[in-house]
Amino acid sequence: MKEEEVKKLENEMSRGSFWSDQENAQEVTKKVKELKNIIVEFNKLKNNLEELAILLELNLEEDRKEIWEEIEQKVEVLEKDIERKELIILFDGKYDINHAIVTIRPGAGGTESQDWAEMLLRMYLRWAEKNDYKSEILEISPGDEAGIKNVTFTISGSHAYGCLKAEKGIHRLVRISPFDANRRRHTSFASVEVIPEVDQEVEIEIKESDLRIDTYRATGAGGQHVNTTDSAVRITHLPTNIVVQCQNERSQYSNKMTAMKILRARLFDHYQKEKAEDLKEISGKKKDIAWGSQIRSYVFHPYQMVKDHRTDAESGNLQAIMDGEINYFIEAYLKSKKNSGL
Repeated sequence: MKEEEVKKLENEMSRGSFWSDQENAQEVTKKVKELKNIIVEFNKLKNNLEELAILLELNLEEDRKEIWEEIEQKVEVLEKDIERKELIILFDGKYDINHAIVTIRPGAGGTESQDWAEMLLRMYLRWAEKNDYKSEILEISPGDEAGIKNVTFTISGSHAYGCLKAEKGIHRLVRISPFDANRRRHTSFASVEVIPEVDQEVEIEIKESDLRIDTYRATGAGGQHVNTTDSAVRITHLPTNIVVQCQNERSQYSNKMTAMKILRARLFDHYQKEKAEDLKEISGKKKDIAWGSQIRSYVFHPYQMVKDHRTDAESGNLQAIMDGEINYFIEAYLKSKKNSGL
């Protein structure tokens, strides 16, 4: 089915008039690339399943313990791979295949909410690691006592945005605070913003005269270099007042290039929301980081439960979820959008 669609699109690309409509040509070439990637992934899965079947058939006769152990390991890998492929079927957004840029900000509450923001950061980094995505922290501001005041990071890999768009919104934590000497129960909030990293072919006009670029010394871990050079970069886009920062790279030039990449994505998101009739399509509605606006609640006390308020999906396996096992919630969200036609 996918192969037939690719052939049809490639025939369209071979026409002499194809590039006369630049916008349509870019969309078609992007779609072909996406479909080819999906075909490669599914063919790889098919080959692995066939190899496993052959190995299983051979060992039914030989019955060697070490081969059974190898088969068991291969089955575990394939189960995770199949789980990811099932998610791909649910992707239908124009930018779902793209890498993702994620920003986490704590709500009101000082150290308590800042600690919660850092817990969410760890959860997403562990999710990326377990699902073979590459993560990179671009800018982070540590809290005064614990946790973080904000963080921006990228998750790179096929359909990273398609998965993580399920996570945008307000996340609520209920627990006995480790920072309260009286051991009282606290409720904390943090916002998760997810936008797609846009390709260079997407035209975003950025005028030098519209930018204010500041340099400063990076904070946090990094050794002597962090404290002695103004390598961190902050860029303000004056017409929209969008501010981006990067302090991850060692050189000011590299940080500037990365910051410009983030700015392109944020401007793209900004202009899409201006044009879109449905503001949820790209980044979702902006809500206060407070009561009544959460998409998901994580209860540590008096019982352990994580519940997504959009889909009613819930799980009592709190520790696994905080260790990055969130595909259950991502899949439930994508299925609900598919079923509702959103």
